[in-house]
Amino acid sequence: MADTEQRLLPDLPSQSRIRQWRTVMRRPRASLIRNGTYTDRHRIHFASLNQRFHARYDPYDPYDTIRTSINIHKFFYNMKPVTCISFLLATGVDLAAARAANLHTRRSGGDMNRRSSVWNAKLGRREVPQEHSHEKFLTIVNTNLKLDNPDNIVDAVFGLLGNAAASAGQGDITDTDCLQQATADQAFTNAKANGDVDGMTAALIYRALERNTGAVGQASVACTSITPVNPEIAAISQHQDPASDNAASINKDIALALAVQIANIGGNPLDALQSGTFAPGEIGDPTGAGNSCDVVDDPVGCIFTQNLLVEDASEDEVNAAVAASATAVAECTAAPDESTAVADTSTAVEVASTTVAGAATQTAEAVATSTAAATGTTAADSGAETTVASSNLDLGSCDNPTIIFADNLDGRKEASFAPADETTFTHGSALNIKVISDFVCQQLETKCQASQEAIDACNQGATAAQGETGQAAADAFNQALGF
Repeated sequence: MADTEQRLLPDLPSQSRIRQWRTVMRRPRASLIRNGTYTDRHRIHFASLNQRFHARYDPYDPYDTIRTSINIHKFFYNMKPVTCISFLLATGVDLAAARAANLHTRRSGGDMNRRSSVWNAKLGRREVPQEHSHEKFLTIVNTNLKLDNPDNIVDAVFGLLGNAAASAGQGDITDTDCLQQATADQAFTNAKANGDVDGMTAALIYRALERNTGAVGQASVACTSITPVNPEIAAISQHQDPASDNAASINKDIALALAVQIANIGGNPLDALQSGTFAPGEIGDPTGAGNSCDVVDDPVGCIFTQNLLVEDASEDEVNAAVAASATAVAECTAAPDESTAVADTSTAVEVASTTVAGAATQTAEAVATSTAAATGTTAADSGAETTVASSNLDLGSCDNPTIIFADNLDGRKEASFAPADETTFTHGSALNIKVISDFVCQQLETKCQASQEAIDACNQGATAAQGETGQAAADAFNQALGF
């Protein structure tokens, strides 16, 4: 066989040349780049891999067929198994089982170090991966997740993948739709235990990032089966594909809710704007690419370095939402005998004194159940009723899951929706009722332990509300729950 091989393959690479290829392939390209040793020689080696099996191969030449077979045998015989699989996937051999996932990074002190690769299932078409677009937040979250990981989540990156791929890394999390939330919740808990405000901020932003979906314009599913330990995480949901229905208003509401939570932990609320996603793609795009990016070797995130980020709100809107939330919290936590003093000393309440003169002397409990009063307006002014009759449904531990539609909620200039009972349903206002109705239905199931009949009624109300606007939408939701 040796003589035949020499006769058929006069240009077969030497053993030293093969060992050199093995050395290059065993060193990740990103590592070479980071160490400053990635040269044209390496670039040529990586680029020539496909040529080795395609450019010199003539399928109609029997000698070429034998030459290629021996080359392939020698090439893979001298290569690590994981590298072999990665190469096959990269050259288009569809194993229908996995795609080589990107190497991820973690923070160690002030440096960025490599961590081991993970493998993600590739089942069906999905939007082009963008799980590394906000890499700096993914890195911090993964670092904090590893400090204490009772659910054995493989890696934070899985929470941003579509369900087919994410299921491979969800560990003991039983609902893949909740993997992103569970990852953020655990990372937030660990960062909070260490007094790490940056870590908590990163976990909040990570929770708000868009998840990959099956196609451009397809919205991801909300988590309804698991209640987060941290209310800050519970108040946030993930961004939706910018080409999906009502994405602009939904994503704006998410960004503003995120800003409020970041401010509450002592972070910079303007960081919430970095949770934004890409410009809308074209519905039906056969490539599924949209306008996304996914560069693993960018420690900051390609959405930032390539200027692809589309912010959901202005800085003024963020500041207004945070200021309004702070005023609402101050009034909701005031003692009954101090409510008048709070009204006299609060600048925000003084500005709106003509509309809240009666509300200023209410007890803290009454104020807590009236979002309109807590934000410097009255339910009578907006046409929304805060006193509701009891429902015949079993709502568990929650008494008032209704939604109001009012002006000036959270400092907004336009009328918006919010839970009537913000003490139980801790969520800020939203322009789209779906943001609030989905949250209320989730809390009824996980927090309130309502009956299945009540949960079904809530979901039906949420669907009915989508066909209405303004107060009619709130009424449709409330009526479905028996209010």
